[in-house]
Amino acid sequence: MKAPAHFKLERNIWSSGFEKIAGVDEVGRGAWAGPLVAAAVVFPKLVDFPEELFDSKMLSPRRRESLSKIIYNHAVSIGLGVVQVSTINKIGIGGATQRAFRLAVRNLSLVPDKILIDAFYIKRMSRENQIPIKGGDHISATIAAASIVAKVYRDSVMRKLGQKYPLYNFGRHKGYGTRLHQEAIRANNFCPIHRKSFNLSFLTT
Repeated sequence: MKAPAHFKLERNIWSSGFEKIAGVDEVGRGAWAGPLVAAAVVFPKLVDFPEELFDSKMLSPRRRESLSKIIYNHAVSIGLGVVQVSTINKIGIGGATQRAFRLAVRNLSLVPDKILIDAFYIKRMSRENQIPIKGGDHISATIAAASIVAKVYRDSVMRKLGQKYPLYNFGRHKGYGTRLHQEAIRANNFCPIHRKSFNLSFLTT
């Protein structure tokens, strides 16, 4: 496993006089079904976080869920941005990702001084206070925390959708394009939570 994310960048920003730093990340961008979820996390200045934080993809489900609870206990504010399939199909995954980012930030209980985000800027928001970081969920502990919160929330949603649409095993693959998911689509065609805007026609032809 890679080294954990750290608070070095956050400490530099805190030392410059900014206190409210939001880490933002999304989960579900590459899935074939289900919502896209983004999270924004703000920790208190100079937080003493008791555990190591990694990108959510590097952690087991049990570890993610444990860390998510700890993050909620230590964060000053957490915002979620959820974009449903109907919107993804209408505006595309790029537009949906940007909308999820904006929703997550706006759903915070405060206005952040700085926004740390994985890879690229959030559109329609001032760039002055944004710091895009390539591979940010491996570097910034605040972004890693956001990825964990978003992943745990989205996985819970997909488990519930798995109960609603039992033929597709969403609780197992969470809507990603695994062999199990492909076989379910071939056997049952698409269901209402599949992203029709994605070119998945090869599965049913």
